[in-house]
Amino acid sequence: MADDAEKTEEPTPKKIEDARKEGNVPKSQDVSGVITLFVAILSMLMLFPFMAKHMILLAKYYFSLIGTPIDNLFAIDVAIVTARELLLVVLPIATAVAIAGVIAALAQFGFLFTTKAITPDLKKIDPIKGMKNLFSLKKLIEGVKITFKSFTTLGVGFIFFFYFITELPTVALFGFADQLNWLKDKMIIIALVMLLIIFVFAIIDLIIVRKQYFDGLKMSKQEIKDEMKNMEGDPLVKSKIRQIQMEASRKRMMAEIPNADVVITNPTHYAVAIKYDAETSHAPIVVAKGVDNIATQIKKIARENNVHIVQNPPLARSLYAEVEVEKPIPEALFGAVAEVLAYVYKMNNKV
Repeated sequence: MADDAEKTEEPTPKKIEDARKEGNVPKSQDVSGVITLFVAILSMLMLFPFMAKHMILLAKYYFSLIGTPIDNLFAIDVAIVTARELLLVVLPIATAVAIAGVIAALAQFGFLFTTKAITPDLKKIDPIKGMKNLFSLKKLIEGVKITFKSFTTLGVGFIFFFYFITELPTVALFGFADQLNWLKDKMIIIALVMLLIIFVFAIIDLIIVRKQYFDGLKMSKQEIKDEMKNMEGDPLVKSKIRQIQMEASRKRMMAEIPNADVVITNPTHYAVAIKYDAETSHAPIVVAKGVDNIATQIKKIARENNVHIVQNPPLARSLYAEVEVEKPIPEALFGAVAEVLAYVYKMNNKV
């Protein structure tokens, strides 16, 4: 019983699908972060001329205001122009980052729509449980991980930033456009270095998240047995199983027809294939039977394999009604079947 209770088995596809329906999927925040950061950097590189143009226009606008009397209309005009230019600079990157966030989620667990996560649940606002979660060991470990990753990434970025600061006295002598280019180059270097560090952390985090996710879904042997029982109890599953079994049985039956001695028909609706081997059975065996379409298929296969077809409507109906496939015929039909077999053997020169 202890072995059954231990969750040592890998989760079944149904268990994974059920967890997915509840919104429980493996998601690494670091992977999402590295993808969005990469898209942000790429967007800035592609849009930098556009951004620089509007920043220069905004700077020229500010310089043109020197000596202008300050009043309410002046302040409103400055605010409108500033907001407009900053929006034109920020909005394209913000849009790209938002799209990247969606792509990052899709890349990790595909499209998922569920209302489970936003369904009201009083347990979620339980203050006692909330305090336990807040001060749990898991939260502590997560906090240490985030702090370590943040300090490592920012620390390396700061080292590069501090090195670039030493170039400012020289950069101050550049023109405004050259200063922007210098700033762009240094921002790209810092961003790429930080991106590389975050990428390494993201790979490690993805491995850990997926392992923890599948470990959390592991099942006991008893849970797997119960799941199988529940699935087998599903009418749709039962129907599918019966359909598969019937198809397999029909294929086996059709495969035996070439080995039959005779096919007895009525002649249109019924067909029963008989085989008799005195060494293995005391009575003839029904190897195939069917009505309508199946009867037609039986006769077709019999003709293709030179198996004799004999018309005997009463016997065909009796055999179909009373004898199952792979079962011997009853004694009551021995005489009638023997006459048919004798006729077939005579035709085949066996007697």
